Amino acid sequence: MIALEVWIALLIVLVMLGSALAVLLLRSHIAAVVAASVVSLTVTMIFVLLRAPDVAMTEAAVGAGLSSLILALGLRRLGIWQLDGKRAGRNLLMRDHDDA
Repeated sequence: MIALEVWIALLIVLVMLGSALAVLLLRSHIAAVVAASVVSLTVTMIFVLLRAPDVAMTEAAVGAGLSSLILALGLRRLGIWQLDGKRAGRNLLMRDHDDA
């Protein structure tokens, strides 16, 4: 029988993979930043399961906290944190046919 910690780790890994895929597929840049912070939070939970609280606290503070804040402020500074119209439907996996 598989231990409870293994099931929890598998669930965390599935959430992490789903969030990483969402970063690539989401159309909203802010939503992609939130998904990236979810990836960092799941990595934090993996470190907690591995009994490395110092690394988990660092990952939570830097990975989920500071990096997400810097990405969101960068989007705001560039003016693409809320897009309307034609450009709002693009993401990293879609080619822009207007530029070609």
